[in-house]
Order: sequence, then C-alpha cells, then structure tokens
Amino acid sequence: MKKITKKVQSLAMRVENALGNKRGETTVGSGVAILTAVVLGALLLAGLYALLGDVVLPALTTKIQSLFNYAG
Repeated sequence: MKKITKKVQSLAMRVENALGNKRGETTVGSGVAILTAVVLGALLLAGLYALLGDVVLPALTTKIQSLFNYAG
C-alpha cells in the first residue's frame, strides 16, 4: 500500500509541476518561428517568380534569338 501511495504522490507532483508551468515558450516560440519562415519564404518565392517571368525571361529570349539570327 505504501508503494502505491508513493507512486500516486509522485504522479501527482509531476502533474502539478506540468500544469504549473505556464511558460510554454518552446512550443509557441517554435510555432511562430516556423510560421514566419514559411510566410517569408513564400513571399520571396513569389517575388522571384514574378521577376523572372516579367523581366528576365523576355530579355533572355530576345538576346538568345539575336544570337542565333543568322539571316542578318
């Protein structure tokens, strides 16, 4: 009976410590950091895609066609 009482008291202490810990910084901080990284990555990717599609590729196509224009 004393063994069971000690185990229950130990479990109660661990539960009390877990519930008393109100920081939660590791979970919330990691979540915010991951969400920020995903949003910034998506914005950067969208900007590069728009830049490549509107500015770089048309100029590149024109330069390549002028390089291979043998007709004169």
